[in-house]
Amino acid sequence: MLMKNEKFILRSIWKLIIGIVGISIILVGIALLVLPGPGWLIIFFGLVVLGGEFIWARRLLNKVKEELKFVGKEVRKGKKFVEEQF
Repeated sequence: MLMKNEKFILRSIWKLIIGIVGISIILVGIALLVLPGPGWLIIFFGLVVLGGEFIWARRLLNKVKEELKFVGKEVRKGKKFVEEQF
């Protein structure tokens, strides 16, 4: 059975690994914003990975989701506006 100190160390190592992987994914996504590829999708995926371990990433992810819902509603409004004009 693991001692409290060992659990803390393992948990810290796990968070470090998740942090490195998540940040790496986000950096690849940023690179794909100027290179051919799905940059925003990769950045979003990186936030999902980080959100599994870090509360700040989860909060940021929730804000991004809310903004995407708002943008979706605005796009639908715009589509209806264009359809009404023709």
